[in-house]
Amino acid sequence: MAVLFYNIFIALYRLGVWVVSLRTEKAKQWIAGRSNWRQQLASILQPGEQRIWIHCSSLGEFEQGKPLIEAIRQRYPGNKIVLTFFSPSGYEVCKNYRNADYIFYLPMDGRKAARDFVAAVDPKLVLFVKYEFWYHYLYTLKQNKIPLLLVSGAFRPGQSFFKWYGGFFRTMLGCFSHLHVQDGVSAKLLEAIGFKNNVSISGDTRYDRVTAIRAALQPIPLAALFKGSHKILIAGSTWPDDEAAMEQCMKHLSDGWKLIVAPHETDTKHIGQVQQLFGNEAVLYSELTRNESLCAKRVLIIDNIGMLSSLYAYGDIAYVGGGFQKGGIHNVLEPAVFGIPVVMGPVYRKFVEAVSLTSAKVAFPVQNADEAAAVVSQLANDDSQRKTISDQLQKFMKKKTGATERIMTQMLAAGWLK
Repeated sequence: MAVLFYNIFIALYRLGVWVVSLRTEKAKQWIAGRSNWRQQLASILQPGEQRIWIHCSSLGEFEQGKPLIEAIRQRYPGNKIVLTFFSPSGYEVCKNYRNADYIFYLPMDGRKAARDFVAAVDPKLVLFVKYEFWYHYLYTLKQNKIPLLLVSGAFRPGQSFFKWYGGFFRTMLGCFSHLHVQDGVSAKLLEAIGFKNNVSISGDTRYDRVTAIRAALQPIPLAALFKGSHKILIAGSTWPDDEAAMEQCMKHLSDGWKLIVAPHETDTKHIGQVQQLFGNEAVLYSELTRNESLCAKRVLIIDNIGMLSSLYAYGDIAYVGGGFQKGGIHNVLEPAVFGIPVVMGPVYRKFVEAVSLTSAKVAFPVQNADEAAAVVSQLANDDSQRKTISDQLQKFMKKKTGATERIMTQMLAAGWLK
């Protein structure tokens, strides 16, 4: 019965995407990317290959999976890597990623779709990153005795796995050969429902990822020029509520501070709304490339994708967006690795790393725009506090790295990597 309800949900989800596609470009991409996928696989995949399939829901999960992809590529080059995405925001940004041999949208879950996809890809090992649980894919992999790992998993007591009605969801967990989780809380929750021997507290691979970004940092000359001798408040992955909070913050900061804001959505309409919010004080990054004299402006709006993780290197205080949205905050580790305090909205508790940073008093959740302005202003006026936070963050990040190596060691010991 549970599978029947699941199949109904999948059908309704597909219908909902189709309806939304009539007016939304992302939904159109979602549908178009999955059209004729069987023919696409048949024409592209080469016979006789040893393949490892890595699935990421979206761009954030890709950043978690990337250290593992690159470690496998470097150490076991005889394997072909198949990378799949559920959402356009992941696929469209990463479709030319050079360390994967094949990059596809994951076809919508279903019994026949899962069987056909698994048969076509024929992976010897499968890694699902963090949150993806698609019943038919998981069940098909288990039926075919293909090793399946969850990496950087994070679990909370309120999830369906741990409820009295969660039998179907626990069945999906039972399809995994091994569960690599971020913390002890997740491991204890899993142990309470019968998962112990195949669970490892391996940590979060994103710590390895952001550490690698910092080590390989490429300068952004225009960002340095815009910063000049000023201090920078940098707001990343922002939504309209976040941008309104940043406008409030700028009213409380001295002229010695500037703002760089990188919206989560960079379509023309939203960028125009951000420009209108900040008025004549703002300049687009694309405008700077044509006229560097505009660096005298006080607000820089990033109207492209892919720069944010490196831009944090120019920040003195970071604000991470998403915390006023139902889905919650975006990646707080990207600024943290550069040793700058992180301010964020109230929806953060389902993110282990954000909770850890808050507990360490190097990240600061706020409830509204006024509170954001007060916290940012206090940090801006206390150079000593920012220096103390920077020192604490360096120690914190160093302690948290190493998840990639722990997962690689377990896969090798199990005989899944050759």
